[in-house]
Amino acid sequence: MSISPLMPVYPRCGVRPVKGEHCHLIDEDGTRYLDFASGIAVNLLGHSHSGLIGAIQKQAETLMHVSNLYGSPQGEELAQRLVDKTFADTVFFTNSGAEAVEAAIKAARAYHQHEDGDADRTELITFTNAFHGRTMATISASNQEKMHKGFLPLLAGFQYAEFDNLEHAKSLVSEKTAGFLVEPIQGEGGIRPGSEEFIRGLRQLADENDLMLVFDEVQSGVARTGKLYAYEHYGIEPDIMATAKGIGGGFPLGACLATEKAARGMGFGAHGSTYGGNPLAMAAGMAVMDAVANDEFLAEVTEKGERLRTRLEQFIGNYPELFELVRGKGLMLGIKMKVESRPFFVHLRDNHQLLTVAAGDNTLRVLPPLVAGDAEFDEFFEKLSDGAASYIPTS
Repeated sequence: MSISPLMPVYPRCGVRPVKGEHCHLIDEDGTRYLDFASGIAVNLLGHSHSGLIGAIQKQAETLMHVSNLYGSPQGEELAQRLVDKTFADTVFFTNSGAEAVEAAIKAARAYHQHEDGDADRTELITFTNAFHGRTMATISASNQEKMHKGFLPLLAGFQYAEFDNLEHAKSLVSEKTAGFLVEPIQGEGGIRPGSEEFIRGLRQLADENDLMLVFDEVQSGVARTGKLYAYEHYGIEPDIMATAKGIGGGFPLGACLATEKAARGMGFGAHGSTYGGNPLAMAAGMAVMDAVANDEFLAEVTEKGERLRTRLEQFIGNYPELFELVRGKGLMLGIKMKVESRPFFVHLRDNHQLLTVAAGDNTLRVLPPLVAGDAEFDEFFEKLSDGAASYIPTS
């Protein structure tokens, strides 16, 4: 047999974690890695948070899954928590970020195809270098050809505008437009925050044309930026929002949040999920909310993010041939490089036991667990400094 048992869609590296301790991963050979990737912004409470582990253990002993044929006291509790803390009036739980974005796309179209809407409004305007997932709809929502190859034809119903270019987005609005789908801070695209003018302008365009403003906060949400959700930085609210990654702290969980108005097309039979909102996932989500959805924790993330960013900006000045700038919010930071970021990311991982995440626009993503402290930040800079000093660019 020539194909591997795990379908070879990932070029997996040699790091093979078997255990996690706080902000570190431990390989099967005992090597310790400082994890400033956090499972791509998922393990926001690190790898051994007693509250999260205890909640999952307790729920696993009680009830894990029953399907959505029955009432869900666990789901109702977490949904109410999210409604109380956000713009939303209602929540649909999913298992992943891609599923959450799928639900958001369906809700945006269903809003217009409702009996009081305009059934011709089926197109969503999305943005260059976005990443919304790997399903057929979510790759179709992206203009990145690398995700399209081998899967044509794409699904119709998406127009691509240049990110952070309000005038381009405005020029694409037509009688077919249902809304905008945007990451307020692009993650895979290179930790690129949309400008206030851009994000607020999309809100105004949506209001003027009765369009849905859909935010993809799969990576930027759940305290990562120092706010529970990044839209709060802009002083506006979306109509629909996809969230996932950190919301389960490592347990697979996502959600589509919407206002009552935006969800008017999502009635009985409009959408579904066998596993979505299962009691075990809800227990994980409640434990995460218990930890992060309070002013004290969010203020700590903001303060840590400011300190980390300041130190990074000072650090990159020592290596002007490698680094260009630092951008992002809170503990969602990116170092834009003057050389390709992926070989440097590999160098840090393989030679200095520092885990980060490569991204578009030659950016190195720095996504530490939100519980990281001074000791972890000091270790990070020690490893980053050693890595930069020993790095010989290949390009």
